[in-house]
Amino acid sequence: MIRLFKHYVPHAVLFLGLLDVALLIAAAEIAYSIRLHQLGSIVEPIIDRLPQLFTFAASLETAMIAVGVYGADALQSLRRAIARILVAISLGIIFLSVLFFLSPAITFWRSNLFYAMGIAAVSLIAIRILLGKMLGSHVFKRRVVVLGAGPRAARLKALQQQPGSAFVVVGYVSMSEANRVIPEAIARDAIYNLADHVVLLNASEVVLALEERRNALPLKDLLRIKTTGVHVNDISTFLERETGRVDLQSVNPSWLIFSDGFSSGRMLSGVFKRLFDITASLILLALAGPVILLTALAVKLESKGPAFYRQRRVGLYGVGFDCLKLRSMRQDAEVNGQAVWAEKDDPRITRIGRFIRKVRIDELPQCWSVLKGEMSFVGPRPERPQFVEDLEQQLPYYAERHMVKPGITGWAQINYPYGASIEDSRQKLEYDLYYAKNYSPFLDLLILLQTIRVVLWPEGAR
Repeated sequence: MIRLFKHYVPHAVLFLGLLDVALLIAAAEIAYSIRLHQLGSIVEPIIDRLPQLFTFAASLETAMIAVGVYGADALQSLRRAIARILVAISLGIIFLSVLFFLSPAITFWRSNLFYAMGIAAVSLIAIRILLGKMLGSHVFKRRVVVLGAGPRAARLKALQQQPGSAFVVVGYVSMSEANRVIPEAIARDAIYNLADHVVLLNASEVVLALEERRNALPLKDLLRIKTTGVHVNDISTFLERETGRVDLQSVNPSWLIFSDGFSSGRMLSGVFKRLFDITASLILLALAGPVILLTALAVKLESKGPAFYRQRRVGLYGVGFDCLKLRSMRQDAEVNGQAVWAEKDDPRITRIGRFIRKVRIDELPQCWSVLKGEMSFVGPRPERPQFVEDLEQQLPYYAERHMVKPGITGWAQINYPYGASIEDSRQKLEYDLYYAKNYSPFLDLLILLQTIRVVLWPEGAR
């Protein structure tokens, strides 16, 4: 994987993304040339229209990222890839039409835009048909040797078999575990020189997956492997990179303390984030005002009770605040004010409420909390105080998620369907810790873009 601004991008995704940008630039140029030839005009040097070409490519590429064209499901399914490409091109063209109206200096003719849209769609789909399953093949996957043959090694074995996996395990080395579960693992005693063994397997990385590390670390072996140019990682670091989560089963306090990350408090990043929150919340409140008012009217007409409701949530550093939302449940959804987990197909949700939850309209009033500074656009989902008290007792490191400001959308929200159980909270906590550890403006931008995918293809909304 390639690390961009503390976030990892698979080699296959990076390769395909760069190829797509080149195809989009080519599509815009071919469309321009075709149209000029139809008009009998001379095609001027390409340097004269570079702003138009790059604007076209950047807009459509951003739309493709936003709708999930580079997600594991789209890379594995041609049908999903085609559907998302067509949606992305449509959104990109709508954005370009507005942009060209506001800034005529970088405008393509509408006929050029029409031709470019068709050529782009054909070329982007064609390249995925031609590449076929090569993007998911071993060509782009790192070759990994696992030191360990116990349950932790078994987790890596299962992970490599999942669709979209970016690595392949080429060898397991048993380090005298008592609970060996990988039958194909080679005993360490049967290997004369472990560094040579790793090199012969053409591995690019070694992952330490020992069940017990005290007095068991093969330091001499690891040093020799490292000096051959092969990366050495422990299982916690490896799983963080491969899954986009901080794995609670393998992590320990020393890893959290000494590993890279948790720099969200840096002044420059914090100032940038706050300025963005203020600007975006003001714009969104102004644009979404009519939608909020119409939805409030619909909620009021469907069921008795106020259209808006305030709910106490836990914010930054554990400080409580009142979160404003559009009501999506019956007024009597919670008896005596007792917090209750939402369920799948929850009968308390109204018909209007089910719709506004799926498209996230019920979250729009939270922009007021963002403007006040109680929330951010991006961050962990703020939870009810009653739930927080229980979860802090049952889940390690749960309190650490409150070291960053809660958000309307977040890394957990776009990667894990809405859940309402202790196990769901554990999974979401792993994503929240990853966000807190690896925060950057780039990751915020990626989350905001990917939120469009969640809105267009609602998954797990309750």
